[in-house]
Amino acid sequence: MTDAPLSPSGDVPPDAWSGVHRGPLRVGEWVRLVDGKGRKHNFELVEGKRFFSNKGHLEHDELIGREEGFTVTSSAGGEYLVFRPLLSEFVVSMPRGAAVVYPKDSAQIIAMADIFPGAHVVEAGVGSGALTCSLLRAVGPHGRVSSYERREEFADVARRNVTQFFGGDHPAWRLTLGDLAEELPASGERCDRIILDMLAPWDCLDAAADALLPGGIVCAYVATTTQLSKFVEAVRVHGGFTEPAPWESLVRDWHVEGLAVRPGHKMIGHTAFLVTARRMAPGERAPLKKRRPAPGAYGPDYSGPRPPGVPDTPAED
Repeated sequence: MTDAPLSPSGDVPPDAWSGVHRGPLRVGEWVRLVDGKGRKHNFELVEGKRFFSNKGHLEHDELIGREEGFTVTSSAGGEYLVFRPLLSEFVVSMPRGAAVVYPKDSAQIIAMADIFPGAHVVEAGVGSGALTCSLLRAVGPHGRVSSYERREEFADVARRNVTQFFGGDHPAWRLTLGDLAEELPASGERCDRIILDMLAPWDCLDAAADALLPGGIVCAYVATTTQLSKFVEAVRVHGGFTEPAPWESLVRDWHVEGLAVRPGHKMIGHTAFLVTARRMAPGERAPLKKRRPAPGAYGPDYSGPRPPGVPDTPAED
């Protein structure tokens, strides 16, 4: 088996739309500088410009034309490691309109919602464009990402960030200003996956069900336990999906120096809950969940949707 040939320039082919470059750093690219204490700086390379920090300054011209992965010393003796930023590094440092979907959650969405090359993915709530970048890379130039955003200021920030990362207008991306619950049914689109990153994803469940192809996946990204409960129960009540699967991921770094091996202090704890469910074929319903609810699960204090078989008025103990 032979390796795939590189493009004549050695760079990643432009039609791959990866957002990644090989070879020497060039004008217009973004670089990431990291000092000895782990402090990070991201900026665009511009001829004749200077980068300033508490360790003096650096000339952009000193970086342009060099292969990434080198160290450079500032005018005041500060050392910096220079690389192109990875996607996971870019999204946590880019300008924000709304909170970003963190890389740990983007990775879970790509894997657990099974985003594949050539897929048509609908995204509700574009935020600052962080998840959009991951979705576009996963579907590739032959797929499609249709994003819906209700707030114009968020859409503008997302458009700038996505264009900046990919170096132009990605051919697989379409951004619509409006409410998915209204715009998606009007478009008549059918899709493979729907990602709902919004305050009330249950409001879009009917529109999502109509647009999803049989076997497609809906994935909700919610911040609170009350949102989690309401969405899961709304999916159950709808009846056109499999039993929803809710979870969250926690990431903990480790300090490793010789025999001093211990958990780090920078754990990325709760950011959001994720829920996935698969679309049933038209007219089909998944088998009802067999396990009985815990006592009090749907008691008098519960006011959300009730799945089939759960009475509106709880029985006396």
